[in-house]
Amino acid sequence: MNEFETDVKRYLAFLQMEKGLSENTLISYKQGLDKFGAYLQENKFNHIDLSENQALDFIKEESRQGSSLSTQAHLISILKSFYKYLLAEDKMDYNPISNIESPKKWKTLPKYLTIDQVDQLMELPNMATPIGQRDKAVLELMYASGLRISEVTTLKKTNIYMDDNFVRVMGKGSKERVIPFGEKAREFMAGYLAGARPLLLKKNMNDYVFLNHHGRPFTRQGLWKIIKGYARTLGVPATLTPHTLRHSFATHLLEKGADLRSIQLMLGHANISTTEIYTYVAKSKVKKMYDRYHPRSSASAGAEPGGKNTG
Repeated sequence: MNEFETDVKRYLAFLQMEKGLSENTLISYKQGLDKFGAYLQENKFNHIDLSENQALDFIKEESRQGSSLSTQAHLISILKSFYKYLLAEDKMDYNPISNIESPKKWKTLPKYLTIDQVDQLMELPNMATPIGQRDKAVLELMYASGLRISEVTTLKKTNIYMDDNFVRVMGKGSKERVIPFGEKAREFMAGYLAGARPLLLKKNMNDYVFLNHHGRPFTRQGLWKIIKGYARTLGVPATLTPHTLRHSFATHLLEKGADLRSIQLMLGHANISTTEIYTYVAKSKVKKMYDRYHPRSSASAGAEPGGKNTG
């Protein structure tokens, strides 16, 4: 094991023990650092003596290979954290990543469903079957609360407070948060828990809320397939993913006047800057509406020759 691999191993252990990051996050960090390690090895660079230009060349190479802006931003974030750790451990006295700016991820806006599309989606599950009742409950809860897919698959009955309309989850970094949900979600959750879930559970014994047809808890892949199946039926296979419901939850709240800080708390974002991406979604929608309807916008100007201003 070379010096870089040793430092990475210690850094990941630090993130796990001191920061309490989840297994999925640790895997993501390791994958990013493995890419960085391959770049160092190929160019015979030492991570301790790395220059800012050499670090920047790594990101540029990722861009040339087709990495998305969000992937590049994630790599920069990982490297900044890694070198911050090395500084704290007195392994080096400068951070070659500190001045590298993250690509503006908001240029690629999150995809979300319109309210009409959400309504259509919610009508798709077959309520005459236990599976359909389960799917209806999970879709309603995800849209009502903005839960991540991992939070849905690990949700237990003891985490749901039906009388008070809120759910308690353990999110990223083992941080607990409490999220309200509305009457629609409550109605279909109550029906599922009382009727369909016992039928799916069969002779199994577990406390997980959402079960597959074997009576075992959903896997991430299983829930993904279910939602993608409804996406095909709805006619939006490229748009609808489990995360789309989370984006739709946040976007629709913002459009209806919710403040950004409240949305941040419900989504479990550590930084308000992460939540601010939804303001760009809202601004983008407003701009499209303006271009479509204002008589002096570039899009609509001249659309109705001779039209009179009746306002």
